[in-house]
Amino acid sequence: MAPDKKILSGIKQKPYFLKGDFVLYNADSIKLLKQLPENSINMIFADPPYNLSNGGFSVHAGKRVSVNKGDWDKSKGFKDDYDFHYNWLVACKRVLKLNGTLWVSGTYHSIYQCGHALQSLGYHILNDISWFKPNAAPNLSCRFFTASHESLIWARKDKKSKHTFNYGLVKNGNWHENDFIKKPNTQMRSVWAIGTPKSEEKKFGKHPTQKPLDLLNRVVLASTNVGDVVLDPFAGSSTTGIAATMSGRKFIGIDLNKDYLDLSKKRFNDLNK
Repeated sequence: MAPDKKILSGIKQKPYFLKGDFVLYNADSIKLLKQLPENSINMIFADPPYNLSNGGFSVHAGKRVSVNKGDWDKSKGFKDDYDFHYNWLVACKRVLKLNGTLWVSGTYHSIYQCGHALQSLGYHILNDISWFKPNAAPNLSCRFFTASHESLIWARKDKKSKHTFNYGLVKNGNWHENDFIKKPNTQMRSVWAIGTPKSEEKKFGKHPTQKPLDLLNRVVLASTNVGDVVLDPFAGSSTTGIAATMSGRKFIGIDLNKDYLDLSKKRFNDLNK
């Protein structure tokens, strides 16, 4: 049983998919997180709903497309949206190890609510990262600046704990091959230039907010060690899990949508071909 028999033993439902150190659950993340033991997870990466499915339009492959992603991405009003973010962050903090860290990804539609909730709950914010997309979609209205970045907040559970940060790898790794901002053998700054997912990352289909593997590889390698347990409460197509698996980490992914979990399964099985 994986990633860890003791960690998963309290979960009542069967995994949707389990192979090696990679496990997926089709469940409400808050409900499932309550079944995990306290202080059991090394790192959490969360890409919660942005709540921006408002009837607007964007551009994809030169075509005008709707930004609507589904009912799960529609705003329910400020208070309900904030309460949702607060509650899943409560659940995540309980399961994080004392020296564990959490990453949250989002746009201005959600990231400020998440940041407020993080601070209200006593998380200690380490960095806010600007993920700059050199190939971002153009702005159709021509009435404001073209959105070309997302924000990632990196926080640790406890202010006094010593979190994992693989400084040498981050400074001296070959990140500059995929990021023109990062210079060889220099400290990595908090602005990352990484393109949107490559075509081969979408060959089985795609999630509407799918993150590039280059982004999650950086997150996983920087903030975890081999054998650590990584959890994603909004797994989607499991880019977090793919990055974790490729670098020898264990992965727990949770999502309500079976179609996205099926996509995750295909991506995982493709690694072992």
